[in-house]
Amino acid sequence: MFTPQGPTLRELAVQALSSTMRGYDLLAPKFDATPYRTPDRVLDAVARTLRPLGPFDRGLDVCCGTGAGVGVLRGLCRRRVTGVDFSAGMLAVARAASDGTGAGPAVDWVRADARALPFGPVFDLALSLGAFGHFLPGERPGLFAQVHASLRPGGRFVFPVGAPPGAGSGAYWSMLGFDAAMRVRNALWRPRFVMYYRTFPLAGVMDDLVRSGFEVRLLPLEDLGRRADGSPRARLVVATRG
Repeated sequence: MFTPQGPTLRELAVQALSSTMRGYDLLAPKFDATPYRTPDRVLDAVARTLRPLGPFDRGLDVCCGTGAGVGVLRGLCRRRVTGVDFSAGMLAVARAASDGTGAGPAVDWVRADARALPFGPVFDLALSLGAFGHFLPGERPGLFAQVHASLRPGGRFVFPVGAPPGAGSGAYWSMLGFDAAMRVRNALWRPRFVMYYRTFPLAGVMDDLVRSGFEVRLLPLEDLGRRADGSPRARLVVATRG
């Protein structure tokens, strides 16, 4: 996909006709060669914005995929980092990539559904990157409640959100078209592959976080720049467990 190292059109088609979990198991070996991986500049901006909020002891990467967020957490946490994902394929790639890297805190890899996290309130920091399109709007409160229950009092749940594309822009129509295609696919084909771009509006997300027991604030990701009107191109949602 866009590079010789990425998945072929046939591989993407097979993935798209699979379940969400199976699709990511299939994509895992080539995932880091696709545009779906969170770019390094976003990872660096998140890390730079989080660092003054520390120190942190234990970190959790929710829906960790191949481990990009775990890399951010290892630079911020002093004791231990855990990556959790429901895809065995993605976890296998993440685990293989982290083998032999002795610097930083120890890392655990856990296979589990983020809607049923197997942790007590032990984490100081929970991070998630690029995963929320895989959850339908009605699943958000349950997901946020699971993260809340995994954080110690005062722990933070953080994730970046980009500014919405302008109405009528190329990005706007691209996202709209993708979501429409996915809705048609899921209406006509089973198992479903859940992935949408326009089901995570910031206002509704913040309301759900507050109802889940978080105090929420937004921090600009200044390293990613600002739009013509002066607003940030991206913000970091910082939700703190009371």
